[in-house]
Amino acid sequence: MENTILVTGGAGFIGSNFILQRMERESDSVVNLDKLTYAGHLRNLEAIANDRRHEFVHGDIADRGLVRGLLERRRPQAIVHFAAESHVDRSIRGPDDFIRTNVDGTFALLEEVRTYWGGLTEQERADFRFLHVSTDEVFGSLDPEDPAFSETTPYAPNSPYAASKAASDHFVRAYHHTYGLPVLTTNCSNNYGRFQFPEKLIPLVILNARAGKPLPVYGDGQNVRDWLYVEDHCEAIATVLTRGRVGQTYNIGGWNEKRNIDIVEIICDIVDEMAGRRGSSRRGLITFVKDRPGHDRRYAMDANKIERELGWRPLETFESGIRKTVRWYLENEEWVRDVTSGSYRQWIETHYSS
Repeated sequence: MENTILVTGGAGFIGSNFILQRMERESDSVVNLDKLTYAGHLRNLEAIANDRRHEFVHGDIADRGLVRGLLERRRPQAIVHFAAESHVDRSIRGPDDFIRTNVDGTFALLEEVRTYWGGLTEQERADFRFLHVSTDEVFGSLDPEDPAFSETTPYAPNSPYAASKAASDHFVRAYHHTYGLPVLTTNCSNNYGRFQFPEKLIPLVILNARAGKPLPVYGDGQNVRDWLYVEDHCEAIATVLTRGRVGQTYNIGGWNEKRNIDIVEIICDIVDEMAGRRGSSRRGLITFVKDRPGHDRRYAMDANKIERELGWRPLETFESGIRKTVRWYLENEEWVRDVTSGSYRQWIETHYSS
């Protein structure tokens, strides 16, 4: 029987990178269920458009009839659940979609998967996996001298986005402990790389720097994040899916804590180098804007557990990953034009006005 995995949110930033990497390295068939909201784009998957192993299904994880039919028809051996609303700023302006997708949607998916899993043979049930992809933001904020988040750090979400992901993590855990569903959860730090929607810091700064537009930086720019190259993240997910212990959570980090202002200045210098200067350094475009409400000061991930138990560690340094990322955005203007529609420009105007 062919090995099939169901990927939710597989047309989004991390999901599409995962599918492309998976299909390049494995013989699996992939069913890709994606609602195609503003951040999901089939252009991300052009490289496999004619590959019969990839089936795209346009739909919502909260559509239980659709999910049930997919499970019955394709009989996947694993589910990798990326589908989520993920932008903190959007969750502050309108939390409804985050509750609908991240909480209600994950619950609906778990219910259908529980029923499907219960109907499998004993061996199939033992081999099945449900991998839930989550975030470091569920742990809250760290002071400068605090130790990094570990898998046992208490949850303390501070934004509607983080709270919605925390709720989904708790449901996944509960379905393992109550029903025996063989789940795995990963909590990752800030991702960057190709296909990231340009409302997030790194692609926004790359594109604005190239165009000579202001580079908005929240508050004083001292907020610290751990940065993880998306392809390293996808490798980690594949490793957890294959070898992770059922019921466990694994932190996935890049070992790259950096201040936002440092990220922006690094990008300015690389764009100056790759796209050529127009007079003075693009660092002169940096513009500090009003801080977001409740902006977490620092995130940091202790990823020792996944290295110790499963042997995974990121391959890219921040310096190598950010150069690859800047080059990709500079060389893929058509993709950028396609995804940055009028509604995107309106959002940026509304959100980053000084």
